[in-house]
Amino acid sequence: QVQLVQSGGGLVQAGDSLRLSCTVPGRAFSRRGMGWFRQAPGKERQFVAYSAWNGGSEYADAVKGRFTISRDNAKNTVDLQMNSLKPEDTAVYYCAAGGYRMVTASYDSWGQGTQVTVSS
Repeated sequence: QVQLVQSGGGLVQAGDSLRLSCTVPGRAFSRRGMGWFRQAPGKERQFVAYSAWNGGSEYADAVKGRFTISRDNAKNTVDLQMNSLKPEDTAVYYCAAGGYRMVTASYDSWGQGTQVTVSS
């Protein structure tokens, strides 16, 4: 299992924007499903966004219209653009590779996680 490398995150105010990035080492990036998940203190890890290899995507209801997942197959990266951030978005965010939609157990590689904190 290969660990993904994440960057981004930080402390922002409500209404601000933030962009997270994830680099996928190894081969066959363009045909791997990619996901973003988040976990708040004391809670279960929660699905955020999914990107299929062909560009299709889906989002959790809580982030629809505010978050956008994108991928650059030439650079082997996947990003999460987060706009209009709310305090309830505060969590550790994880990228994941090789899975399907919101099925956590289907992903075979995970990033180290990055903290996003949104103040009111």
